[in-house]
Amino acid sequence: MVSVARNASPVGNGPAIRQVSESLGIPAPTLRSWERRYGIPATSRSSGGHRRYAEDELNQLRLMRDEIARGKRAGDAALAVMLLLDQSNPELVWINRVLAASEQANATKIRAVLDQARNELGLATTIDDVLMPVMRQIGAWWETGRCDLAKEHLMTETARRWLARLTVLMPAVTYAPPIMLACGPRDEHTVGLEALAALLAEERRGCRVLGARTSELRLVTAVSATSAAAVVVVSQLHTQRRVAVDALRAVDKTGCPVFYAGNAFAFPGERQNVPGTYLGDSISMASTLILESLRGAPGPRLPLHAV
Repeated sequence: MVSVARNASPVGNGPAIRQVSESLGIPAPTLRSWERRYGIPATSRSSGGHRRYAEDELNQLRLMRDEIARGKRAGDAALAVMLLLDQSNPELVWINRVLAASEQANATKIRAVLDQARNELGLATTIDDVLMPVMRQIGAWWETGRCDLAKEHLMTETARRWLARLTVLMPAVTYAPPIMLACGPRDEHTVGLEALAALLAEERRGCRVLGARTSELRLVTAVSATSAAAVVVVSQLHTQRRVAVDALRAVDKTGCPVFYAGNAFAFPGERQNVPGTYLGDSISMASTLILESLRGAPGPRLPLHAV
């Protein structure tokens, strides 16, 4: 049974459902449905029987909202939130240790805990079940003011440097040409891409991370210059999905295999008429899917200018 930790809070000491609905952008009927169907959260009640939300309950709602925004169905999102907060979840020990180091703004300790988790759990589990949940929790804390922008940036940059160090220290690459990893033309967040690069490097597959805001022209030029084995484009912003799709289409015309991921493609309707293969929201599974798709693929292509 999942056992979600709750902080003690006086009944009635917290915002009402209307205030929570407005602040989180979640309709009140949806809040009631989540509580009734999934027990997220099991809210306190005032003496008059009205819902009052404690801080830990608001945190559950933010996480639930964000999991759904990433494309999960409500039931799957509820399970993900419960696993993140489940006191019996073996990975929660590592999550809490990283979060504690982050609250202390101790980059050295963050890296040390991540190294220990990797040694015990393996890189794939550390990324999917420790690092990425930590990043989501830090984002929720920043939204509430529990974590200031400086600490959020510290955690992000520490995670990026940890991943970069791992990638550099991986065994020598035995496969060529490289896989190109890029954010959409108007997307900023690169941690997921860098985590994917580390997992691919662990399998001795060469990558080149083009980073944030990769324009269509830059992406196609990189494919031409390297005869890339494949391209991955990640877009998190629904409002910027169109330009990311345009970039995918431009690469697809070169004959290079394309893959894509991110919140902008979370729902099936957002993947209609998008070229390439959708990678889902598990970074380790994305790595496996890319490697399996490329296994046995034909040799390097000629650069575009030679075609």
